[in-house]
Parts: sequence; C-alpha cells; structure tokens
Amino acid sequence: MVRPAALEAALMLSLRHIGILLNGQPLIRPFSLDVAPGETVTLMGPSGSGKSSLLAYIGGDLPAAMEGQGEILLNLKPLNALPPEQRGIGRIFQDDYLFPHMTVGENLLFALPDGPRQERMIRVEQALTVCGLEGFAARPPHSLSGGQRARVALMRALLAAPAVMLLDEPFSKLDRPLRAAMRSFTFEHIGSRKIPAILVTHDREDASPGGRVFAIQDDGTLRHV
Repeated sequence: MVRPAALEAALMLSLRHIGILLNGQPLIRPFSLDVAPGETVTLMGPSGSGKSSLLAYIGGDLPAAMEGQGEILLNLKPLNALPPEQRGIGRIFQDDYLFPHMTVGENLLFALPDGPRQERMIRVEQALTVCGLEGFAARPPHSLSGGQRARVALMRALLAAPAVMLLDEPFSKLDRPLRAAMRSFTFEHIGSRKIPAILVTHDREDASPGGRVFAIQDDGTLRHV
C-alpha cells in the first residue's frame, strides 16, 4: 500500500450517507459519521449484520454481490473512485495473515517503501523493539505465539503509514488476558500516530476505552450506545 504524500498529515475520515445492500435489501441503512485523527469508533453487531461488508466498502473491495452507497472522504477528499492500494487504508483481521514463507523481518520489510536495505532494516528493528520483539527479525512466523504474531501484524500495518485503520474483529481469536494486552497495544499505537480507525466487533469489551460505540439494529439502522 502506498500512502500519498498528501496523506502524511493526520486526517479526518468522513462517511457521508453510507449504506450497504445485499440483493437490493439494506444490511446497513445510510448513516453519516466523522472519525477524528487518533479516534477509534466501534461498530457492533452480530454475524451477518454487515459490519465486515462496511469495512470492505471503505477499503474498496466490497464483493460484487453487495452494493455500497455513499461517499468516503479523507479531509473532504473523496476516495470512492480510487483502487484499494491508493486509498491509504490499513486493515487488521481476525487472522494475522503473515506471509509464512518470509521471516518476521521480511514481513515487516514488505510494508516499507523501496529504499536502501540498511535503512529499511533499521526501521524494522525499531518496530520490533516498539512491540517488544527485539531480535525476532530472523524468526519464522510459525515460531511465534498468537500474541506475538498479532503484534507483528499490527506493526506491519503501521509501517505502511496508513491514513486510516480498519479493524475487523482483530482480538476475537485471542484468549482473555492476551486480548486485553493487545487492545491496549493497538489503541495506544493508533492514538499516538493520530490515525482515525473503525473497529467492528460483537464484543463490547473490545471497544476503545472512552470511544464512541454504535450498534447495528435489526432494521439496519445505527444507534449510539
């Protein structure tokens, strides 16, 4: 993912009259929302309510069977016409999706723009230190614990310097103590980098402390809870 130079400053994510339809029927009815730099807004709802589809629409890869409505803007600049790789959006999923044929360091290098390898490796080592995995660059992903893999996946997304982060049930496969640690780690780094973020989950405990939470109702409307 390439982040355009114009997106280097902290940005506001704005959703204008956004809705999701499946076979012409509304999953999520149109709503509007602004997400400030460093803020994580949580969207809750059961499986099939359209949470992940909403993130796919924002990210630019909504399945053909679905239809998205409304405008996606960064500081009032529309993103709808841009392909996914030009939107400056980072994604974290339930699964870490680390490349198994690459080392931990190579996974992180993949997110960095081209440049002198030595400089890029310095950034990789700095990232590993930040997430408590100093010295892990040569390790294969399968040798890491679930929490370590989750931290690497998050740092890989952050190294790409996203303008926006979309979090799709990122903590759901972690045990309770690890979930609490990863929530704190994730929200701290998103907040410190002033990245607007949307988290979708079915568990209220996953929400960012003090952040806004919206629930998808049975009729597809959003309600602030």
